[in-house]
Amino acid sequence: MKKLLSLTLVSLLFIFSSSLSAVDYSHYYKNLPVDVKPVKMFSIPDYKVSITDFGGKGDAVTLNTDAFASAIAALEAKGGGHLIVPQGIWLTGPIELKSNIDLHLERNAVIFFSPDKSLYIAPNPKAGRALACIRALRCENISITGEGTIDGNGAQWRPVKRGKVSDVEWKRFKAMGGVERQNGSLWYPWELKSGYPDIAATPEKQEGRRNDLFRINHCENVFLQGVTFQNAPKFHVHPFNSRNVIIDGITVRCPWNAQNGDAIDLSDCHQALVVNCIVDAGDDGICMKSGEFKEDAKVNGCEDILIQDNIVYHAHGGFVIGSEDICGMKRIVVRDCTFSGTDTGLRFKSAIGRGGKTEDIYISNIMMTDISDQAIIFECNYANRPAGYKEGEPVAQPEKLEKVPEFTDINISDVICRNAKIGIAASGIEGLNCVHGITISNSTIVYDSKATEIDEKTAQVKLVNVNLVPNKK
Repeated sequence: MKKLLSLTLVSLLFIFSSSLSAVDYSHYYKNLPVDVKPVKMFSIPDYKVSITDFGGKGDAVTLNTDAFASAIAALEAKGGGHLIVPQGIWLTGPIELKSNIDLHLERNAVIFFSPDKSLYIAPNPKAGRALACIRALRCENISITGEGTIDGNGAQWRPVKRGKVSDVEWKRFKAMGGVERQNGSLWYPWELKSGYPDIAATPEKQEGRRNDLFRINHCENVFLQGVTFQNAPKFHVHPFNSRNVIIDGITVRCPWNAQNGDAIDLSDCHQALVVNCIVDAGDDGICMKSGEFKEDAKVNGCEDILIQDNIVYHAHGGFVIGSEDICGMKRIVVRDCTFSGTDTGLRFKSAIGRGGKTEDIYISNIMMTDISDQAIIFECNYANRPAGYKEGEPVAQPEKLEKVPEFTDINISDVICRNAKIGIAASGIEGLNCVHGITISNSTIVYDSKATEIDEKTAQVKLVNVNLVPNKK
């Protein structure tokens, strides 16, 4: 009997470990309007360990930081494999993944990140931000799979605007301790009653050190499938300067008012696929970003990206480019997605000092309902306003006319939107060719306030067979 069970376990392990390389995503790349370089699946070694093998306890009390580190080190020594996290609540500090490792969360497994901010202090004293909850640097073949949840415990980090919460919620935040600023209109998680130490000189400086839930830098071959990412201190899923990124069927969620609670941000990524995901977040939903050129980066800019069959509930934008797109955006296809209850639907935002050029962007078959602002918007005067920003304060302007945004070669078709405040809005910068070569076709938008808000002096947007219908409630 023992021998039979052993053989069964070996067989199951073989099926499980082989399943990554067996996944075929080629069908997503059929009938695309532009040639997009497809993602390639990769394999993880068959070896498997459990977090419990290294003293881990899922009792919501034991701190498992060392257990995760020891398990990952053991897998790395074997050339990689699968780290199994079974049912339980696994309290931990930051986790660093290594090459050829799959972090697999079984059903009802919750990785819950500790409220002790001192655990996240980066070893490098010059580091501006705390360590990400889960991070990887210059790795290959990393994955997070399963049916469990990764919870960033973000309320311990995020500031809260009084105008975005109810009286009941405000009392709950104040019951944690913290301090109020701006005549009681802003709350910071500072000197909390939990007794854990703060990690900066002021609440405002600590806010600037907030970390991401999952952030990888300069990696290749990344696979996220099935897992729920929630309550990040800042951004949730943030691949950075990486290649061959597959995000399939994850859920990303946080309170609608979570400050900077971006869901899925691809920053300077090449060859990425985002499919079958559900997003309900406090800031941008599925967002493309590109920062300053990095000489030693794996890649720069965003290229060869396919986004399909996703649902975005609350977010500042369903699909977003910007605000940084310095190294440019090329060959991006977004199709067959639903945005329900987002602030804006399709949002293109940038500014002088943050801008780059877009090329070969195709967006089609987008269904939108209950969009509180614009269904489609192009803006070139975006300004970052942190939590402590006061209305009326001047926003710093760039000293040089460089990194000017150029939204062009963007093709949007077959959009149906019911209940948007404004149908289509677009504005560039006078004297500069920032918004041109934009075509919107074969679409219907039911609007509440205005059909269009297009500055024809600075933005050239071609509408072909676009039906803008006033909402008769």
